[in-house]
Amino acid sequence: MSTFPPVEVFLERCFSAGNRILDLFSERWHRGANRRTIIILVVGGSLFAYLYLSFVRPPDAFPVGELIAVPSGESLSTISGELEAMGVIRDARALRFLVTLTGDQHNVRAGDYLFKEPRDVFFVARALVLGAYGLEPERFRVPEGATVDEIGEIFDTRLQRFDKESFFAQAEEMEGFLFPDTYFFLPNASEATVVAAMRQNFDTKIAPLQPQIASSTLSLKEVVVLASILEREAYNTRDRRMIAGVLYNRLEKDMPLQVDATFAYTIGKGTFQLTRADLKSDSPYNTYVHKGLPPGAIGNPSLDSLEAAVDPIDNDYIFFLADHSGITHYCKTYACQLANKARYF
Repeated sequence: MSTFPPVEVFLERCFSAGNRILDLFSERWHRGANRRTIIILVVGGSLFAYLYLSFVRPPDAFPVGELIAVPSGESLSTISGELEAMGVIRDARALRFLVTLTGDQHNVRAGDYLFKEPRDVFFVARALVLGAYGLEPERFRVPEGATVDEIGEIFDTRLQRFDKESFFAQAEEMEGFLFPDTYFFLPNASEATVVAAMRQNFDTKIAPLQPQIASSTLSLKEVVVLASILEREAYNTRDRRMIAGVLYNRLEKDMPLQVDATFAYTIGKGTFQLTRADLKSDSPYNTYVHKGLPPGAIGNPSLDSLEAAVDPIDNDYIFFLADHSGITHYCKTYACQLANKARYF
């Protein structure tokens, strides 16, 4: 009698053993695959971190809020090197690679760029190709009566291409002709841009007054000088027009104007700070010593003051003074003026 198992039992045992071998192999394969996956992830992650930290991430000293100049006519290689030197990108090669990859290596837009926060090399490359300069107009308020020097201080603090000394050199002779107003300039506006905009605004505002100026006894410059005095001597329309009438009376009588506002322009002193020595100084702006209007404006007057200068209120007053509350008192005689001084000073 045969001791061998039936054929079907033998085959069953063989299949069963084969399955056990396949399961063992599969288990070991999966254990190895997990290890390979982890290795791939670790290596891939490390490579990604290296690339990001070395080439993509913004530099630690990224020039946030500063104008970045990209000159025209320079190659991508030169521009990339300059941006790396300025701390805009970490590695010039990364920028060259990205821009070249898009086929725009010859289409980099020149100009001033501004980034409000640190940006990676992908963002910088896109900005250069699209010309996304990031420049937005900033609001500037030039107060009425501000001098050229004061205007220069206002713009010098926020316009990065603005030079205060150069502005003063260009605008000094335009004192009075730079209209005080609210302006909007891009962060890269120059002093020449500011001067041109303010002078153009003055020309626009003065145009409706030209017929009155033409019929006046004063020239345009004299109207501006008078308006600059009214700007500092009074704070409301009626007083400005009244004082304009008083000053016209003094001019017609060939009397010194004797206004204190000019001293604030030349020596920085107000009415209540002036000394006898100040009143005797030989400055051409001293209207106690020199008759007529001073040689130039003492600030840049508002439209209200310009209108008052060409449309004074006719009156018979020769003197005026403002008390500590800013109320203006008018007199026809010197005795009245002395009495007001004794009363209000």
